[in-house]
Amino acid sequence: MDSRAPAGTAAPSQPADPRSVRRAAWAGLIGTALEQYDFVIYGTASALVFSELFFPGVSPAAGLLASFSTYAVGFAARPLGGLFFSRLGDRLGRKWVLVTTLLLMGGSTLAIGLLPTFDQVGLLAPVLLLLCRCLQGLGAGAEQAGGATLLTETAAPGRRGRLAALVMTGAALGTAVGAVAWVLAQLLPEDQLMSWGWRLVFASSLLVTIAALILRRRLAESPVFQEIQQQEAEPRRPVAEVFRSGRRPLLLVFLMNVGASAQSYTYQVFMASYLVSSVGVDAELVPKVLLIGALCGGVAAAGFGALSDRFGRKPVYATIMGVLVLLPGPSFIALSTGSTTAIIVVIVLGFILACHGGVGVQMSYFPELFGTRYRYAGVTLGREFSSVLGGGVAPLLCTALVAAFAGSWIPVAIYMSVVALISFIATLRSPETLNRDLTDASDA
Repeated sequence: MDSRAPAGTAAPSQPADPRSVRRAAWAGLIGTALEQYDFVIYGTASALVFSELFFPGVSPAAGLLASFSTYAVGFAARPLGGLFFSRLGDRLGRKWVLVTTLLLMGGSTLAIGLLPTFDQVGLLAPVLLLLCRCLQGLGAGAEQAGGATLLTETAAPGRRGRLAALVMTGAALGTAVGAVAWVLAQLLPEDQLMSWGWRLVFASSLLVTIAALILRRRLAESPVFQEIQQQEAEPRRPVAEVFRSGRRPLLLVFLMNVGASAQSYTYQVFMASYLVSSVGVDAELVPKVLLIGALCGGVAAAGFGALSDRFGRKPVYATIMGVLVLLPGPSFIALSTGSTTAIIVVIVLGFILACHGGVGVQMSYFPELFGTRYRYAGVTLGREFSSVLGGGVAPLLCTALVAAFAGSWIPVAIYMSVVALISFIATLRSPETLNRDLTDASDA
């Protein structure tokens, strides 16, 4: 692949040395693995155990809705975390923020595993769960965008797509490890799972947090940010600047992500409960299927990232979103058969395209859309606000649609196709950014 910048762009600055690139890649991969691990074990717990532990005494459907509501609250907190941490990331550096968000996410997840249940403290239990979920969301609000920005700014032109996509390979790893944790937990007798087994799943995040912290403390700042500091051109108010001068790329990121986010968390979270409650699948099958999907998704993220280095960000991402417009209907038809093979195929396709493949392309595409003054803020705010309307409400909305339409999957499939269509159209309106000069202060 020709690594020269496209016509009309300045020559890119020199990338960091190979050792710094490797450290950045591992730090982004492991840190995002922790974030996704936290969210996957919470989402799986929401589908399988939280309604009984924290919302007993109501119907199963109401308990599931309440459980997914706390899940959605974590997404509502993400833009607030993005507003706060992205401002610091564009002023103080990417590394500092990534260490701070890591500790906040890991500590919140550990705290969930120590919470008393409703039977022990009554209404205080769901309140504390909600608080921990908010803190988890605040930390996650700048995590993926920070890792993507750091890797994109560190990698050499011609390799940004495949290296930045490692952030989503890390997300796939987190999903896989989270699925393994629940597979092991479900080997316990029911009473032990509900008493202390689920707590052990959340406490295990401590190991991932320590590993990621060791890697991130050894990170070097990206060469692009170092150059900005040397020029004394670091922004004083990056959030205000992105709303004043970067509204177009901010809107594009918002619209391009909302459909991918909605479908991603529909496949990862809602379908777990749908398979158990509506299709009648054994609950023990769900984490195993998620594990297979995550492993395939991790490979797909790296593969689509490499394809975007060869063919461009826009055609690869537009193709993925176009397929996601058509996929929901056939997916639910296949799920309704109850066939294990059909279920695996559907979930694997969802992970390959929506959960990790498409988002893998985003990891280099979105940072390249913005200029240097507010890149971290632009990527973070665009992704996180769209994640609230996409991924945050998707499991809750899909559950409500199934309940409102007598168990029919058709409204859910329509919803998934519509939001994917929004992202597909936005992608067609976006510019190509392959190999653009990341030291340029102007937007793509």
